[in-house]
Amino acid sequence: MEKICVVGLGYIGLPTSAIFARAGYNVLGVDVSERVIEKLNRGEIHIEEVGLPEIVKQVVNEGKLRASVTPEEADVFIIAVPTPIHEDLTANVDYVISATKAIAPYLKKGNIVIVESTIPPRTMDDVVAPILREQGFDTEKDLYLAHCPERVLPGRILIELVENTRIVGGTTPEAAKQAADVYRKIVTGDVIETEAVTAEMSKLMENTFRDVNIALANELAKISQRLGVDAHKVIELANKHPRVNIHHPGPGVGGHCLAVDPYFIVEKATEEAKLIKLSRDINNSMPHFVTTQVHRLTAELDQPRVAVFGLTYKGNIDDVRESPALEIVEMLLDNKRYDLKVYDPHVQQEQVEFPLSSFEEAVKDAHLVVVLADHNEFKSLNGEELASLMRTPVVFDTKNCTNLDEEQLTVYRIGNLMNLKSIQE
Repeated sequence: MEKICVVGLGYIGLPTSAIFARAGYNVLGVDVSERVIEKLNRGEIHIEEVGLPEIVKQVVNEGKLRASVTPEEADVFIIAVPTPIHEDLTANVDYVISATKAIAPYLKKGNIVIVESTIPPRTMDDVVAPILREQGFDTEKDLYLAHCPERVLPGRILIELVENTRIVGGTTPEAAKQAADVYRKIVTGDVIETEAVTAEMSKLMENTFRDVNIALANELAKISQRLGVDAHKVIELANKHPRVNIHHPGPGVGGHCLAVDPYFIVEKATEEAKLIKLSRDINNSMPHFVTTQVHRLTAELDQPRVAVFGLTYKGNIDDVRESPALEIVEMLLDNKRYDLKVYDPHVQQEQVEFPLSSFEEAVKDAHLVVVLADHNEFKSLNGEELASLMRTPVVFDTKNCTNLDEEQLTVYRIGNLMNLKSIQE
């Protein structure tokens, strides 16, 4: 194995390309975006990830990584393209289909084809393999087809690509072994071989487990509001039991995995996946729950100035995919009563369709700050500074991440709204 072709240079494909290139392989990264290609060939990146700029610059300068809009012949092909959902909540595997068709003319017997994109169960067997058979390949003898789902956390991708256990599911046992050996070149954790459908389902269930747990916490937040209980205190005490680990409530669930993957299971087993679907519904209801609390807090004001802090689906990254914060902002913008300012130190203006403000612009004369992402910048907010700039020093922390002095400001948290009062001028 000398050359690897990675199709898709996003949040997974680009770090994967960089890691293999750093290990000494010749890597070609393929993407449909000319801008991405041009930046990468200059040794620059288009996403935010800790440590990635330095590695990319190094391997590009060494000639180990280059980019193109067109695939080339290689020993290993890795597909790492998005798999979003359609409006009817069914999986959109069009990018996987396009990528498979794009590499087909460059395949030769003995090649390894790995799909890292998160996909519904049986996609390798029912979608990818038939495309390659149509190109004249015997997918049980000529090629080694496998699914190896990414299992990394944004902000730690370069670490976890190497250290995490990898699950490799082949369409045949030999395909699983051949693909697993690719990852054994760079992974220090375990590399486990299994069937393709098992690997597909295991990735989906990892994220579904978390989504269901978050839904339980979010439902607890709603119940606690009705009953006058502090949900955060309830969770803290319940988690002292050695077999209990309840997550914390929040403004919803976002990202390319947790907010999407459970639907891939629901699509394939609608009648059976009742709990999974209900959990998605609960988490999807949280943006409305948050905006309702904003309405309650500002009910006595004619034109409240509200500062939204954070647009990404998790802290310290620039990824806004499926972020509930975007939905919350859109809901607030639709209500012409609000004078809304939005601030996120990790997001660029071209990523969103509404204007972004600086910290000072957002906070100046604000009646309310709504924290929607747990960036480090928000964890270390200065209460005295906020209080001096705001018209009414009130903070609604939906991520339970701020450490503000509550003698300087009034702070409400999403799981503790029992004493919520409307802001008075």
